[in-house]
Formats: sequence, C-alpha cells, structure tokens
Amino acid sequence: MLPVDLPGTVRDALLAPLVDHHCHGVRRDDLGRAQFELLLGGGGSPAPPGTTHFDTPFGVAVRRWCAPLLDLEPHAPPAVYLARRAELGAAEVNRRLLAGAGVVAFLVDAAPDDLEVLTAAEMGRHGGAAADELVRIERIERDVAATAELAVDYLDTLGDELAARAARAVGLKTVIGALCGLDFDPARPARGAVIAAANRRLADPKEPLTDHVLLRHLLWSAVDIARERGLPVQFHSGFGGGYAGGSRAGHGWEHGGAAFEPHRADPARLSAFAGALQPLGVPVILLHCYPFHRQAAHLAGVFPHVYVDVGLALPYGAGAAARAMDELLELAPFHKQVFSSGCRGLAETGYLGALSYRRALAGALGARIAAGEWSASDAARVAHMIGSGNARRIYRL
Repeated sequence: MLPVDLPGTVRDALLAPLVDHHCHGVRRDDLGRAQFELLLGGGGSPAPPGTTHFDTPFGVAVRRWCAPLLDLEPHAPPAVYLARRAELGAAEVNRRLLAGAGVVAFLVDAAPDDLEVLTAAEMGRHGGAAADELVRIERIERDVAATAELAVDYLDTLGDELAARAARAVGLKTVIGALCGLDFDPARPARGAVIAAANRRLADPKEPLTDHVLLRHLLWSAVDIARERGLPVQFHSGFGGGYAGGSRAGHGWEHGGAAFEPHRADPARLSAFAGALQPLGVPVILLHCYPFHRQAAHLAGVFPHVYVDVGLALPYGAGAAARAMDELLELAPFHKQVFSSGCRGLAETGYLGALSYRRALAGALGARIAAGEWSASDAARVAHMIGSGNARRIYRL
C-alpha cells in the first residue's frame, strides 16, 4: 500500500484508522455502466462518443487499486470490473470498499432528501465506523424558502431550522464560494436589507440562491450557531467547486446550476471574512483547496482558527497527489491539516481517497526522513495528527 520503505512507527501511524472529516453518501443501488461512468467522471456528463471515463487518472486508479478488493487482479478491464461489481451487488461492494478505507469515523455531508445514497448511519455501518452528520446550510435555506410565505416567517424559520439541524451535527458546511465567490463583503448585512432580499427570494423560491445579502445573512446565522455550539464551519473551495455526489444523473451542482468560476474559489479570497471570525473563535476549515493549497496553507499559518485539506484532489489527480501533499507540508502547520476523502457517489472514491492520502503522505514523510530533516518520531506524530488527531480535536469527537 505504501510506496516507500519507512520505519515501523511511521508505517503504523500512516496505516492507523483515519477520521474522514468530509464525505458524501454513496449510491445504494446497483449501477449500470452508463450510471457508473457518470459518477466515475466527476463532471456528471458522459464521456465523448467512443471514449470512456475509465481513461482518466481516477479510472485507472479504480482498476488498479479497487479491483483486488473485489477479488480481481489489478488492472482488470473495465467490463470485467463492472461485471464483478454487479455480481457482488451494491451492498457488498460498498461494504468492502468503505471498510477497506480504514476509517474510524465518517463525517457525512448528508442529503436527507436523496434516497439513492446511503445515510450517515449507513455509511458508518458499511464501513465499520462511527458516523456523524455535517449540515450544509444552503440546503436548509432551500427547504425553508420552499415553504415560507412571508419574509419574517422565512427569517425566523431559517434560524430555527439551522439551530435544530446543528444540534444533531458535528459541523456546518457552506458552498458560498460556488455561489458568489469567496471575496464577499465580510460584514453582517443590515436587517432592512435582509428583509428586502427575503421578499425578493420568496417571489421566486425555486430559483437557486444567488442574492449576496441573503447568502451573507445565512452564513452569519450559521456562524452564530456554530459559536454557540462550538462547531466548525467548512468552506468548499478549490477543487470540485461545490460539486456533490448524489442522484440526478449521478451528481448535481450543489448550488443548483449557477455558473461556477473556479478562480473565485481561491481560498485566499476568504481572508477578510476569516479575519472577521477570528475574535469569535469559530474554526474555519478550507475544503479541497487544490490547486490553491499554497494560498490555503498560508491562511492556516496566519490565522489560529483556520484549517486546511486537499481532499478529493488526491484520488482524482493521482500524479499530483504526492506533490500537493509535499507542498502543503511546506507551509501549513501540521496541527492545522486534516484528512478528507471527499467520497461521493461511488464507494471507490472513499477507498481511493484514503489510499491516495496515505501514499502521498508516506512519500512526503519518507523524503524528509531520508534527507535527515525529520526523525521517525516526528513523522509518526505528524501522520497521527493529520490522519485523525486534528479532526478529533476540531470536531470534538
């Protein structure tokens, strides 16, 4: 599993159970090839005619690393892999791959209205792990907007629903970066402006939320609740840009189809808001920051309440995984880094997320040990911190 020879203490630390601090549910049903490829591609669209999403770094990794867990030889052809997957059935495939990831706790960005994917509790049962929920605040706003009739009702219900869901969660999550970028005005909006924006919202509640005033109000409402309950707030930035697993042809843009501009997800643009939160002590976690991981690492070094991961960039960018991990270790304090698989749709993403993380970190630690820069005990301690210790502390697990 690990690409380099390492001292036993370091190997043990890398192979120890992980806390996956951000993942989604995986599909519970048996998938045909077309459905599987939609999920495999990561973009929710089929491959061009005459091609396949198996011809991607992630597709190759599935055939190399996931095939043996399904009793196949490494590099099994796509047709053979999918036939074996169908033979075992979705429940057994999910069990093998999620358990094989070696995760002790899944923190799941749950989608209660999506019956096609496993719930947080089911993710835990399949993976032989504990499981807790993360609350995506934009999903709550969508549900409230669909039922509220008056602006005052909308605002009151939004606060109540956020508080109720947060009471059962270990963290809150926002995709505001995909909706308006991460360089939004950090100030709380005035109540009059919020009421006016709420009236506009209720005039057409089925449209995606794009109003900057309401997005800022939603975010600050979540921050207040996070402060009261001691919860962190996750900001989706960089790689993935708010893309989520689930149904609707396999995936769906979390922000309802609004145009996403990748450069606006640069976490450095969040600096003003991160500074505004510092006195409140609310932990800010920058998710999936590649290719902006250097900027995110800088923020994690500057602000005591900011944390960072590179998440699903590791399994999807296999060739760059070791480099991204190495660069993160160059800048971000070790107690500010956390692991996430970004698992979504396919259980393969959860397994490969954990595997890619372990292999990338092993390479980075091995190089430092070989150069005499780090001792084996230092490397083992850092592996434990990033793999589980930091997340246990931040999420109070």
